Amino acid sequence: MSTELVDAGDQLSYFALSFAQPSFAKTNLESCKSSCTSNCSCLAMFFQNSSKTCFLFNDLGSFTRPSSTSGFDAFIKVKAGGIGSGGGSNGGKGFPFGAIISIALGTVFAILALLFVAFRCYKRRGRGFQESHGDSSEDDMFLENLSGMPMRFTYKELQTATNDFSVKLGQGGFGSVYQGVLPDGTRLAVKKLEGIGQGKKEFRAEVSIIGSIHHHHLVRLRGFCAEGSHRMLAYEFMANGSLDKWIFRRRDKDQEGEFLLDWRTRFDIAVGTAKGLAYLHQDCDVKIIHCDIKPENVLLDGNFLAKVSDFGLAKLMTREQSHVFTTMRGTRGYLAPEWITNYAISEKSDVYSYGMLLLEIISGRKNFVASETSEKSHFPSYAFKMMEEGKLGEIFDSKLNLDKEDERVSTAIKVALWCIQEDMHVRPSMTKVVQMLEGICPVPKPPTSSPLTARLYSGIFKSISEGGTSSGQSDCNSDVYQSAVRLSGPR
Repeated sequence: MSTELVDAGDQLSYFALSFAQPSFAKTNLESCKSSCTSNCSCLAMFFQNSSKTCFLFNDLGSFTRPSSTSGFDAFIKVKAGGIGSGGGSNGGKGFPFGAIISIALGTVFAILALLFVAFRCYKRRGRGFQESHGDSSEDDMFLENLSGMPMRFTYKELQTATNDFSVKLGQGGFGSVYQGVLPDGTRLAVKKLEGIGQGKKEFRAEVSIIGSIHHHHLVRLRGFCAEGSHRMLAYEFMANGSLDKWIFRRRDKDQEGEFLLDWRTRFDIAVGTAKGLAYLHQDCDVKIIHCDIKPENVLLDGNFLAKVSDFGLAKLMTREQSHVFTTMRGTRGYLAPEWITNYAISEKSDVYSYGMLLLEIISGRKNFVASETSEKSHFPSYAFKMMEEGKLGEIFDSKLNLDKEDERVSTAIKVALWCIQEDMHVRPSMTKVVQMLEGICPVPKPPTSSPLTARLYSGIFKSISEGGTSSGQSDCNSDVYQSAVRLSGPR
């Protein structure tokens, strides 16, 4: 087959010219053309007159048309007489080459546009899979390095156990909790973590912390699921749910009796919770700060045995560490002053939260209730005042019958007020709290509420009396300041 070189002029460039090595150097145009003509594989040639270099190309891609001359003379090999034959005004070049180039470039750009759209669609579809696959691989590596892990369930097993997540028990931290039953009849509470981010951190914290420890007053992690994008935690089922629904007054007064705990049961719950925290602080290989002690995280089994739950915000400390700096986490209304003032925290921060919890167990009410009179709105301040006036009965839940001979009432009140001292060094350890509650050691009268505590809540009282809320750190209301808002940050 006869071929010829068609002159494309100096308005055409080729992307490979920016990095390809010259086929010949120190040559001339005619020699370059002759080399391409005699080479069966050559499809195009470019000659740069300024450097006397010749470029031969066996494969062709996309041509470009620069705004100025390219500096190269371009020639394309075609079938002899196949283009522009017939002796038009262009002579030997008689063909509409500009039109051919325009069509070729338009076709190339159209193909590139289609490829770009297809790529975007693929990335959009695959993003979720890639994220979940990446998280899954990362979690698999994390889990492989853990010892003493609980059972690992498949997603299908927990989906079957929960009857496709049909019975919702409640809303926990970072996910919903569903009732489940294993084939052997074991009842479970399955927390289905929602989303990534904090949910992923909670998953790792729960598996690594609670999965390796066992105590009578800590909720037991039966197993977990880490499959694709699914992250679930399977706990032992606690028949009586969380403590908050048993100690706080219900709006439906007709059913209030069903949810009212007697003082003996409440006291046992307080002692059990204290024992669980003492174990975390003193008896584990590493010191564990729970960071989110509140009634919602104290669960009760069928016999009202208290167990601490929800370790998603927990912080680990070595035995050599006395305190640690970390981002704010926990729930408003139970946070120790050091959280708010950005001081280092320690296990004494849990002690403060426990003291706030104990006051709520004793009083049967939230520690902050805007509908109360200003004196009782912040109940801890009111409790300190009643202790000073010798009116401990005013702190006790009015829905219960107070036995003035029961020393456990005054003991619990004084222990609670010791726990919520502003100075963390004054607060007792949880081991000491257990000893005081069980009567092993005496409970001295605690110091009165600090001036700082009064200042912290003076803005709250003022906003209540004015019928509104103030701005800044004192900006809180009955719905927000109690326990509805969790403040958590990366670990």
